[in-house]
Amino acid sequence: MENMRRTSSTIPFGYKLNEDNPEFLNPIPEQLEALEKILPMIRDKTLSLREGSMWLTHETGRSISHMGLKKIAERK
Repeated sequence: MENMRRTSSTIPFGYKLNEDNPEFLNPIPEQLEALEKILPMIRDKTLSLREGSMWLTHETGRSISHMGLKKIAERK
């Protein structure tokens, strides 16, 4: 996992602002791992987007909406 360039004012789930250079984002491994765990269940409809977003929020302590999760699932 490596830093990625910031492309908007929104910090994506699984990343945080780089304190030394605000043009870059640092990955948060725990959040990205939780996301990778939940995405297959969203895709095969074992979990709804709302259930997945609630689980991610509970597991990571970082809020994510069901629509935010949908955008991530569509991209990956």
